[in-house]
Amino acid sequence: MPIDTQPAPTFPNGLSAAEAARRLTAEGFNELPQTGKRSILRLVADVLKEPMLLLLLAGAGIYLALGDAAEAMLLGVFASASVFITIVQEARTERVLESLRDLSSPRALVIRDSERIRIAGREVVRGDLIVLAEGDRVAADAVLRECDDLLTDESLLTGESVPVRKRPAPAEPIDTPAAAAGGDDQPFVFSSSLVVRGGGIAEVTATGPHTAIGRIGQSVTALETETPRLRQQTRRLVLAFAIGGGIVVAITVVLYAVYRGGWLEGILAGIALGMSMLPEEFPVVLTVFLAMGAWRISQARVLTRRASAIESLGAATVLCTDKTGTLTQNRMMVARLVLPDGSVLQPATATATPDAVAPPFRDLVATAVLACDPQSHDPMEKALHVLGADATAGATLQRRYGLRPDLLAMTNVWSRDGAGVVAAKGAPEAIASLCGVDGGELAALQARVETLAAEGLRVLGVAHASWSGEALPDIQQDFAFSFRGLVGFADPLRPEVKDAVAECRSAGVRVIMITGDYPATATAIARQAGIDPERVIAGPELADLDDDALALAARAPTAFARIMPEQKLRIVTALKADGEIVAMTGDGVNDAPSLKAAHIGIAMGGRGTDVAREASAIVLLDDDFGSIVKAIRLGRRIYDNLRKAMSFILAVHFPIAGLALLPLVTGLPLLLGPVHIAFLEMIIDPVCSLVFEAETEESDIMRRPPRDPQEPLLPRPLVLWGALQGILAMLTTGGVLLLAHRNGMPDDELRALVFFTLVSVIVSLIFVNRSFSSSLREALLRPNRMLLLVIGFVVAVLATSLTLPAAAALFRFGPLHADDLALTAAAALTTLIMLELSKFPLRAALARHAARKDQVKATSPAR
Repeated sequence: MPIDTQPAPTFPNGLSAAEAARRLTAEGFNELPQTGKRSILRLVADVLKEPMLLLLLAGAGIYLALGDAAEAMLLGVFASASVFITIVQEARTERVLESLRDLSSPRALVIRDSERIRIAGREVVRGDLIVLAEGDRVAADAVLRECDDLLTDESLLTGESVPVRKRPAPAEPIDTPAAAAGGDDQPFVFSSSLVVRGGGIAEVTATGPHTAIGRIGQSVTALETETPRLRQQTRRLVLAFAIGGGIVVAITVVLYAVYRGGWLEGILAGIALGMSMLPEEFPVVLTVFLAMGAWRISQARVLTRRASAIESLGAATVLCTDKTGTLTQNRMMVARLVLPDGSVLQPATATATPDAVAPPFRDLVATAVLACDPQSHDPMEKALHVLGADATAGATLQRRYGLRPDLLAMTNVWSRDGAGVVAAKGAPEAIASLCGVDGGELAALQARVETLAAEGLRVLGVAHASWSGEALPDIQQDFAFSFRGLVGFADPLRPEVKDAVAECRSAGVRVIMITGDYPATATAIARQAGIDPERVIAGPELADLDDDALALAARAPTAFARIMPEQKLRIVTALKADGEIVAMTGDGVNDAPSLKAAHIGIAMGGRGTDVAREASAIVLLDDDFGSIVKAIRLGRRIYDNLRKAMSFILAVHFPIAGLALLPLVTGLPLLLGPVHIAFLEMIIDPVCSLVFEAETEESDIMRRPPRDPQEPLLPRPLVLWGALQGILAMLTTGGVLLLAHRNGMPDDELRALVFFTLVSVIVSLIFVNRSFSSSLREALLRPNRMLLLVIGFVVAVLATSLTLPAAAALFRFGPLHADDLALTAAAALTTLIMLELSKFPLRAALARHAARKDQVKATSPAR
């Protein structure tokens, strides 16, 4: 909307208190709608609407209707625990985000009724006059009426860490829209930007959702988040499993009725079989895995606003990261000192102190510090003060000459021991002009500046002069300056970034840097981080690429520079359309749309904006880039363990179903009743949801490529592997059954023997599925406290069922002898060894499967 920059009637006296109150009532508070905040009741409602949990509760209801209160209670406990864990985690996350939001709320000094009063930032209204000073956070979008040497940091909107200078609006009326954030010599200041130098008075033109930050927030709310693919796949798996189980149950009942003439016995057999095949383990596994995963990742100071994002982390193929404040520390340091003769000093990053500067360069640093404000918020001036903290000792500031559009340099005049000391710094070409540098000397200076700029450094020139006159001149050009040298500044790389990027690359996760900075700076930082881009695409070049060309360009190691916020969103969208699973990191308002559009939005919690945090799925509380790698590792571990649990579920139901159906073709009595199936479920459920969830990651988990995003939860090799396990377990237990029956074992002893054999084989399947890649020895020795507890529980219950008469009567077990127990152990050991040997072709099949997927993707055109 065009902004009339003609002086308003409120300037310079400001609004009246009554008018301000009227506008506050009419237009609302100066704050963003907090659409992401959810109450405890809302959290409960969201969790209870989850179809997976509803299926779990429905299963408990079915068992309760069948009269099996124990199984219904067990499922109810699992459902309640999952709901409790999820709600506690989500509520804790919301409380932390609320505290971060409160800490970031700015206050404002306004002029009302000709008086300056300080109010809460949310009470600023359109038309207010806000007084800006160094260190202030701008409370709303405004047009400058007065300013003195004003610099603002707009990095939260632009991603650019270098402050931009401002000028007041012209006195004559103009009709022009507010320029976008960033760029020098604009008369506009923006909400949430920081004043790093100077001061001024600005008239508020927009508040709340009408500000630049607010418009981005509104665009975020319009974006829809996708349903996680893993949840979609699990729903399909549950449906297929339920249909298959229903068919088997129906066949069982009919066969019993037709061939055995006993409808009642057939119904009982069908009930027992249905209890064993109802796929309640799938929702248990998915719900518990994600809830526990959110809790585990919170221990690393990473908050998951949506637990489902953890599953996507394990599949991430591309990590799009901002530069400023994400790869870098969002602070300036002195990286190069260059004397007029070309001598260069690179101060040590970790020990950047005055003692670290060699004597020939100390005069250069001292002069640069003298050209700074004594109490500065400018990040470059702060870096100079670190190296020359004592430069202003004994000196008194007499006058300041600020930056002007026609001369990008600033000068300070100091008095020390009765002498006048003049120091200037600014753009190298401006300082060269002040010093009268020309000819070959100027060409040499320009070459040095270009060399430093190619390394991604911000370069300032420094000059020195003396003054002995009584009256100071009106302009800087009247001093007789001599050139002292150049100072190069860099936003240093975070110390953990290089290792984190290397680990991402080893895991097959491509890292793409997207920044609003200049291409030279982007290239230098990308190389320092280990990204090593083959190509740096600038914003204007990106604008000329269509979506297919953009997706194709992004397949190679790439960095993006001079990128506008809407272009970030376009990059993420193009990567998603190309089949990538995209994680996006950021902290600024300009990152919010792309954070929400990405599969995994990762916001920085310490310095990030509310808009970025609300748009993200994951918040890094300590702003540690290395935590992203921890989260990816945990996501892969969760998915790995989820596959192990699913494979175990698939395998374990084969022998149970086989033992329920075998009496039909052998004429044997019904061996497994509801009580036996209930006990088996008490083993299967905690094994699936707790034992496999607690498994530590395998050693090669971060050396594998990301899984294909289109790949089903259980690809064909794993389905065949699960079926192979189940068929072998069924043959083993069935063989024991037929062998014992042929030898004339009584029914109660036969039931006990078969049941013990089945439980032992199930335990062997646990060890088989603990690892896809490591050896049996590692699978047996790898620590897992939950596994020991489950095995201890199983052994205790089995021992009780044999030694306690009441328990034996409940299970209808007869006595077993040492040779019977030896047979069950032999059956379990045989199953374990045979399946371990079968893993070699499984690994080869999985490798071929992955290779085919990679080859298809590599040769397919951009979609």
